Parts: sequence; C-alpha cells; structure tokens
Amino acid sequence: MKFNGILGVDDPELHLSEEDIKWWRDAKVGLFIHWGVYSAIETGEWAYFNEKYKEEAYRKITKEIFRPKLPAKAITKEWINHAKHAGMKYAVMVTRHHDGYAMWDSDHSWKDFTAVKCGPGEDYVKEFADACHKEGLYTGFYYSPMDWRFPGYFDPEGQAESAQKMKEQTYKQIEELCTNFGQVDIIWYDGGWLAHKGSDADAAEFWESIKLNKMVRSYNEKMMVSPRSGYKGDFEVDEGSREVKGNIVPIPWEKAMSLSSVWGYKSNDQYRSLEYMIPMLVNTVCRDGNLLLNVGPDANGIIPKEAQKTLHGIGKWLEQNEEAVYGTRGGIWQPVDGIYGSTFKDDKVYLHILNCEAFSNEILPPISKKIISATLLNEDDVKFTQNDYGIRVEIPTDIQRENRLDTIVKLVLEG
Repeated sequence: MKFNGILGVDDPELHLSEEDIKWWRDAKVGLFIHWGVYSAIETGEWAYFNEKYKEEAYRKITKEIFRPKLPAKAITKEWINHAKHAGMKYAVMVTRHHDGYAMWDSDHSWKDFTAVKCGPGEDYVKEFADACHKEGLYTGFYYSPMDWRFPGYFDPEGQAESAQKMKEQTYKQIEELCTNFGQVDIIWYDGGWLAHKGSDADAAEFWESIKLNKMVRSYNEKMMVSPRSGYKGDFEVDEGSREVKGNIVPIPWEKAMSLSSVWGYKSNDQYRSLEYMIPMLVNTVCRDGNLLLNVGPDANGIIPKEAQKTLHGIGKWLEQNEEAVYGTRGGIWQPVDGIYGSTFKDDKVYLHILNCEAFSNEILPPISKKIISATLLNEDDVKFTQNDYGIRVEIPTDIQRENRLDTIVKLVLEG
C-alpha cells in the first residue's frame, strides 16, 4: 500500500484521540462522489488539464452544457439513498476539484467560478450536507487546494502573486466549508502538491499546513482531515484500485478507490463487479482499514445503473454480514493473502475465508484464550480443534462447493 501522509509535517496540538475517531473506525464503509463540470465532458475529472482547455472555453461549458435536469435536492437525496442501500455510514462529496469550480455558493471563488454564479444556479454542497444530516450519515467534504486556473500553481516562485491569490482562496473557501453547512466530520484534502511535482509534504511550507488545519479545528475541534494538505492528517490513504495485501496496518487508514477506471464520469466506462468488490472490502477491514468507494454520476447527477447494481449488492452483503464488519478491528491473526483474514469485537473473532480449498490446509496460530464455540455466521456450528500448536477450523464440504465470496466463521472466546 502507498501512503501519502507519512512524510507530512506534524504538530501534536492537532492530534485526535482514538476515542475522537472511533465513529470513523467503526463506520468501515463510505461513499465518495466526484461530480462537477467535468461530468458533462465525460472523460474524467482531469478533463480541464488533460484536454488543455482554455479558461473561457471551460467556463462556457459551465454555463451552456453543465445543466442537470433535476434540482439539487433531488440529485443529492438520490446519492444518499444509494449510500444507505449500500450500507455506507459516511459520505464525502467533491466540493471543488483541481479545475477550481466550487459546487457551492462561495463568496471567495476567483472570478465567481461557482455552481450558483456560473452554472446551474444551485448550491449542491448545501443540499448534500442537508441530505447526509437528514439520513444520519457522517458528512465529508473533499477540497483541492490547487487550482489549475492560476499560473502561480505551475510556477509558484516566478508567479508568486498569482500563487498567493490561490492560497488566499483556499483559506477562505475552507473556512466557508467549515462554517456554512452545519456539522462537517471530514475535510478530505487532495492535491496539495505544487506544479504537479513532488509530494504534498513538499508544499507544506507554501500552504502553511499546520496553520490551515488549526483554523479548521478552531471551528470543529474533532473534525478529521486527510493527509493531502501537507499535514500528516488523522488517517492514511491508499488511493487507487491496487490489491490490498500484507499485514494489518497499525495506524488508521482508508482505501479510497473508484468503481470505474476514473473518478469522475466517463462515457462507456466499465464498472467493478460485486465479485471484485467484496474481497476488496474484506481485505481492507481485515487489515483494520475503511473503504471509501467512489462513483462518478453523469452530467445529470445520476449514478450509472451498473454502479448502482454493485453498490446495492454490497449493501445486501453487509446486511447479511454486518456483525463481522461494523465496529470491528482488524485481527487477531495476521491475514494470509488470498486465503483468509480476521476481524474482532469484544469476545468474538470473525474469520473471513476467501478461499476455502486453500484454507483447508491452514492451521491458525495459537491464542491464549479458549474458543467456546465456532459457527458459520448466522448458520450452523462448525468443527474445530484447538491446542498449543494452533487451531484448525473445518469448513463443511457443501459450503466449500458454494464458492462464497467470503465464508465467515464466528468464534466466541472465553472471557
């Protein structure tokens, strides 16, 4: 896994306690939404840069083409309905990507480049926050400090005045996000690096990352922040669809990935199946992480049906197996890649078996506590033996033949 925050600057005054972030570690699964002007271009969220748009040409798209058919309240309500059906406990919306287009009524957007003043005329961030609050989901705002419209982003030393204006915009807009939308639980930074070079930590001095996040905490002392502002943040992020392998990660972390090949909407894109996503989720939680799963709605704010199918499949699976996911922690055994992992809560351990045939040859490392019972989750007892050398759990042959995405055995320990 690749973590961005390890090299970030730090300040103990910003540290949150384990109790402060317990809600997030218990939640396990969240919905990420990338939606904006780029959704109408249909080539992904980097369209402005990749296709070398001139500022005025891009602005014209916001006025003439980015015209969702449904009102903001209906669009965001539907997003949160899908999140609920998918068993997600928090949601993060892109409030402003690298193109600089603010999805709310920002008073501090350079050249009034907002959805209210230069586009559909609606405040999508407000409606998103309201929908989250109404449905009881924890609320997160993605925000990119960088802005491709500023020459100073690409040449912060040679275009120092432009770079400073970009920085001032960031501080004022982050302040708006912290104060104008009720309870906000996460500021999810992205793109703190400068000129597409180096790392976010390399630009920490420019952004004055500690100062920025102390401002954030002055409005909500428990608000969580991601590591991509230059400050190390409250959790690490492994971004992308690479497999989750290896040992349990000993720090709070999140797997952030998209259901498709890009983060924003792309026409004729392919979406990851339920058969792909369940092992990804299991491998993440067994290594003590959260899964933040992204979808890119189309120009009208509609999540594509193929993505909906996978989301709702995840929700159905979580409904059946929620006991082994929500509120758990990774362990007690280190995972064996492609074969099994485990989660635990109180006196219960949940053994997640991804390959029953391979697992039949496994002996689990010994533990000090006695196992009182072993059952397939919500089903029948299974046979097990426990001694000083380890533990063997026998999965019935008929269950092995079913080829489940995740066969879960619940072990109850003594004490």
